[in-house]
Order: sequence, then C-alpha cells, then structure tokens
Amino acid sequence: MKICCKFFPFILFCILNCSIIDSAAQITDNRSLIQKAEKLAKDYPSLCTSRKIDVTPSGNDLIIITIGTDAKDDRPGIAICGGIDGTMPFTRHLALGFAENILRESSKDEIMDLLKKVTFYVFPDVNPDASAQYFSKLKYERTVNGNKTDSDRDFLTDEDPFEDLNGDGLITQIRITDPTGKFIESPDDSRVLIEADLSKGQTGKYMVYTEGTNNDDDELFNEDGPGGVDFNRNFTYNYEEYGKDAGLHAVSEPESKAVADFLYDHFNIFAVICFGPQHNLTPANSGGGERPAQGFARQSQQETSEAGRQIATGDRRITSVLRSDETVIRLVSEKFQEITGLKGSPPVKTTPGNFADWVYYHYGRYSFSTPGWWFPSERGKNTEVSFLKYADENKLSDVFVPWIEIKHPDFQGKKVEVGGIKPFAMTVPPSTVAEEFITKNYRFIIAVAGMHPELEFTDTRIETPGNDIFRVSLKVHNKGLFATCAEVGNNNIWTRIMRISLESSKGQVLLSGQKVQRIHRLEGNGTVEFSWLISGKGKINITAGALNTGTITTTLDLK
Repeated sequence: MKICCKFFPFILFCILNCSIIDSAAQITDNRSLIQKAEKLAKDYPSLCTSRKIDVTPSGNDLIIITIGTDAKDDRPGIAICGGIDGTMPFTRHLALGFAENILRESSKDEIMDLLKKVTFYVFPDVNPDASAQYFSKLKYERTVNGNKTDSDRDFLTDEDPFEDLNGDGLITQIRITDPTGKFIESPDDSRVLIEADLSKGQTGKYMVYTEGTNNDDDELFNEDGPGGVDFNRNFTYNYEEYGKDAGLHAVSEPESKAVADFLYDHFNIFAVICFGPQHNLTPANSGGGERPAQGFARQSQQETSEAGRQIATGDRRITSVLRSDETVIRLVSEKFQEITGLKGSPPVKTTPGNFADWVYYHYGRYSFSTPGWWFPSERGKNTEVSFLKYADENKLSDVFVPWIEIKHPDFQGKKVEVGGIKPFAMTVPPSTVAEEFITKNYRFIIAVAGMHPELEFTDTRIETPGNDIFRVSLKVHNKGLFATCAEVGNNNIWTRIMRISLESSKGQVLLSGQKVQRIHRLEGNGTVEFSWLISGKGKINITAGALNTGTITTTLDLK
C-alpha cells in the first residue's frame, strides 16, 4: 500500500537520520565479530580456537570460541552465550569481551591456573539474523531469524512489514488521536504513552501501533514482517505450539539445533551463562522486587518433596528450581550484584520455550541469565518513563523521536503522529560505561568459574593386619562451591555419572569392595568414603571423577 504523506523538511530529516544513539556503545556487526574471534585464535593458538558450527537462514555464520589449555573437552566447562535476543546487541559484546579479556590476562598466574582447570565455550551471537537488524538501513528491534514464515497464518509470508513513515530510517510508534483509544500521555513524562486507568477517572485519547500500515487489510499492523523464528522461543521446555515466532516445532531452526547439539555433545559443561532478556541474578533480599518468573524461585519443603515424589513415580516434570540448586543460584546472584554493582531487577520478559529455562530444566545444568547491564528504574514506574529520566540525567542525546504529525492512508481525517523511543536505545548502554560493564561481567564469570566443582582425595589410609592383606580407604571430597552437577541434572541422561575405579597390579586379588563404583552427586564441600580389602603387595591406581568434575588419580604402594 502506498503512503501518501509529505515528509519533513530536509534539515529536520538530517537531524533525525543521524546515528541511532550517538552516545551509545559501539556495536560490532557479525562479520567484524567473526574477524575478532579469528584474530583471537591466531594471537593465542595454544589457548583459543574459533570455528563455524552452522549457517543461519540469512547466511550468517554461527561460531563458537573455545578457550582453555590441552584436552579442553576433558575438564569442567562453562558455556557463555550472547545475542540470545536480537533486541539486545550489547550482550554480544559481553560474550566476546569475556573471550578478549581472559586471553589478554592469560599471562597472569591466577588466570592460567583457572584455564588449566576450566574450559570456556563462548557463543558471541546465537541469533545473528536478528542482531543484523541493528545495522540495517531500516533499524527496528527484531528477535526472529531469516526463515520466511506465515506469522499471521493467512497463507502469505512477510506481507505486512514495518514501514518508515517519516523517513528517518527508524521504526518507532504511531499514535492516532481518537476518543476510542486506550492510551494517554503519562503524567510523569508526556513523551510516553500509557494505558488509561478507569479507576483513576482516566479516559483514553490515543490509539497506538508500531510504525507502519495495514498492508493486508486485516486490522493488524506489521504482524508479518521479514522472518522468522525467535531463537528464545524455540526450545523444548515449556514450548508453545503454534505460538508467535515459535517455529513449526521445538528446535526447528539451524541456530537452536546447532547450539543444543554442541551443548549435548559436551558432557563436561556444568553451567551456562546466558546474556539475554531473562534474569535470575537478583538476590531475594536485594530490594529488586519479585524474582523474575524464570522458574528460579525457591521451593518450599513441600514442593521439594513433591518434586522428589514425581521423580520417584516416573513423572519427571519439574517446574521450579530444586532447593540445593537455589542455594547455588543465590550465591552466584550475590556475587553478580557485588561485582557489577547493578541494583534491583532489569526490565525482563519471559517467553515460553526460552533458552535459559531449557538449560536448567531439560539440559540439566546450572543456568544463570542476565542482560548484563540495565538502566536504573523505580519500582512501580513505567519503564519508558524511567529510561527517559535516566537519559536526561546522563545527558544522553538522540534517544527519542519527537512526536510529529504525518498523513496516514489508514486513518484519513484523523491526526496521526510518529515518534517514541528509538530502537535499541534502552538496551545499549552509554559509551561511557560500556567497557566498564564488559569488564565487570568478565570478572563475574571468572568468579563463577572459580566456584567450579573440584575433586580431591583426602584421609588416605593403608592398614595391614598381616599375611600381605591390606585395607585401603580414602575419601573423595568436592572442594568446589558448586555441586558436582546440578540437582535437576542428577537423573538426566545428559549428565555424566561420576565413578571411582581401582586398578591393581599383577598378582593382587581384590577381596572386598568393587573395582568400579558410582559416586553419587556431591554438594559443595561434600565428601564420600570408599574402602577395599586387597591381598598382595604392589602398586594400585585409584581414579575418580567425570567430565563435568574433572578426573583425579592417585597411586598407592602396598608393601
């Protein structure tokens, strides 16, 4: 449908068409991001590799950066994912910035010691088709990939996209003055529109839509634009069949399949850090309000018992975090707040089929999710009002398109205005603090990695009652703060079972005890004891552990 409107004077157009947020952090496109990853692999060949694991529907490469010392896949691992939500391009730099920082500091003894114990798998951008919209001539916040879909199920694809009605290269909002509308100007900031509250005697003044036209005459605006499927709605936990942007089925997209396959193939991963819109790193006592509905609320004793009963009876559906896992999440939350200094909770959105929930409930690993940065907001205040107040206080320019009247083909005879907060303005931090938060989130991940499960042998004893018979006993101790695996993954086939094995010398006979035994899950600082009765002198080797805990070995000489 043609737009019959007269655009603004040239000077005003030039002002509005300047950089999206001239004071915002510099965001790197996917090609440059890949080049940076390749340079890291070239500069640190003994510690870093970078490789492509798949290609998106729009032809963007999906890459993985692996950081660690020799035998990287044989020691405990942490996965770090950025770009989960295309509307949050800065999260890509939090992930890539971690890789850059840890390699830059790898000459430090404490970092090299950590790299000898923990491997890091960094996905800088798991949703590059969506992130690419930040660099498009037409900028708008996008979450979906380039897979053509019939979003409104009218047997047409991509037929009702956004349109740039004022020619500024940005998609914002349109407001139509109409007595049947449900929106009014916020009393706290007239630039922001809020729903009228009848209980306060308010009546609506405006109808509000995203910037565009009703191309397919279905009374909806921009409901079927380019693409696609949302990476953060395409996973199996709580997947919404026929849901908006959810895909034909769970894990239907090359991006979600490639990431899931990689994680399932790497049994050594014990935790995943997700830089995205979900958030479970605000301690309950932080004053940040209610913990976001990502399922990470602490269970009551009754709920914990019920979860155990469900597992015992074959019903494995767990819908809230198990108690011992919540203890670890709370510990990590407090560390996050301590290091980043971020207060309260960010503006979060919980979607069915999201990645962070899948990591915990179906992949069975510790899942820590956060945007990594957010602007401060007051409890009970409108999010946009809080942002504009923050922008004004910090002298952030070019974050808002003033409301200016246009002619709109779908609202003949009505006053129609285009304006609103610019896309990405609320999710990309000011350039003055961007590097600071990349560094803070790096330090946070290093702190989390330092809590990794780590086994050691203690209290080793060799007793001999005579006749070349020896009783050998020792304890396996988890000296890490993390349990050897998340409780939710304890009965998950994708979690490796720890075991302890004894290898005897020729001529020795095992009189009691088993050569190979299972080691049950150990909480942080947990211990379990084993003993064997052996006939015959000679050396024995004892090995304990699993990929996600690391393996330890000791040699004892029976003489």
